[in-house]
Amino acid sequence: MKVLFLCTGNSARSILAEYLLRRLDPHFETYSAGSHPRGEVHPLALQVLKETYGIDASGARSKSWEEFRDVDFDRVITVCDNARQSCPIWPGRATMSHWDLEDPAAVEGTEEEKLRAFEETARLLRERLETLR
Repeated sequence: MKVLFLCTGNSARSILAEYLLRRLDPHFETYSAGSHPRGEVHPLALQVLKETYGIDASGARSKSWEEFRDVDFDRVITVCDNARQSCPIWPGRATMSHWDLEDPAAVEGTEEEKLRAFEETARLLRERLETLR
């Protein structure tokens, strides 16, 4: 099953979802992209994946959904309202889902508070990803 996670910047939530599902169930082909990619993955997303879940996502990159225009996905999941509102209609048989999650990259505060926001987002994503298996 091919799954695409969409977000606006493809730097945090969609990256977390892509790598968490890949670890939870290797039978899924997981991808992520953004409507307006930031061009880099947020360092705290990489830190949480590595330190909390033991996942090396050093090869992750922020990319546009244009790269996947011709891919036949089974499921496309938006993880923020901005991506859902600007998401193109995907051809083929993809089932569309929406999981609205706060952007941990938008959290202001101490480094500890920012890290906690990323950890909480990853926890919420992991709970939802369990339902896909």
